[in-house]
Amino acid sequence: MRVGLLPKEGGGTYRFTILLLATIGILISSLPVIVVTIMSFSASEYSSFPPTEFSLRWYGEVLQLFTNEDPSSAQSVVDSTVTSLLVALLVMVISTLVCIPLAYALARSNRNLREGMELLFTLPLVFPLVMLGIAFLLIAESLQVDLGIWRIVIPHVALVLPFVLRNCLSSMNGISVEIEEAAISLGASPLRAIWDVVIPLMKAGILAGLIFALIISFNEFTVTFFMYTIDVSTLPIWMYSRTVSSLDPATLALSVFIIVVDVFLVVLVDKLIAGRGNLF
Repeated sequence: MRVGLLPKEGGGTYRFTILLLATIGILISSLPVIVVTIMSFSASEYSSFPPTEFSLRWYGEVLQLFTNEDPSSAQSVVDSTVTSLLVALLVMVISTLVCIPLAYALARSNRNLREGMELLFTLPLVFPLVMLGIAFLLIAESLQVDLGIWRIVIPHVALVLPFVLRNCLSSMNGISVEIEEAAISLGASPLRAIWDVVIPLMKAGILAGLIFALIISFNEFTVTFFMYTIDVSTLPIWMYSRTVSSLDPATLALSVFIIVVDVFLVVLVDKLIAGRGNLF
């Protein structure tokens, strides 16, 4: 039986309070997106809010940036986008390869060990990102080795691991050990039971973790700001370089493209976690 959150009768104050808090929360979370979206349709040369005229001028400018070389910029938006996608892909693969066996081991371990390991992997989230970026920069410089793209990949893996691990662990918690035992009793080896039974049942959590890793890595700026070089730079760094002196309206239009893709991926994660979606 489904119970409505908001009572229809006799709950006027409660209903009003819930609606008011929900409205405030929605406004706070969506207001920056709304402002950026509206300003991206401005027809003027300089960004101002609210725009006095509207056009698709800056969306056309974004398409030109991707198809023509921009002599005014030292960095190419195409190269920055390719680097961001490559970094995100590597982060997705590495974090998943780490978190699947880790989630399995933690789910089958005792409670104290599991809580301790979960706390340990959550540490990057409680560190100020600025300090985390400085720490990774000091480590990279002390190595005195050209790490190339791994200068950015390794910090990003540290940032996404808590999210991927929690999604894999949530899926693993719903898999009873009796299912594995049943597969083993039918002749499967322990490794074969994990590969053929456990991992398929973890699929929703694994895919949700992959998508979170993609979103977080692709949009990450603070730590990347300390780690990027002139040869290895990401799209958020390119967008920052276009707005550091004056706000470039083309970056607002590009932001809208990224927001649309991110929203689609978040909706897909929601459907995967709820069991209403499938990537394959």
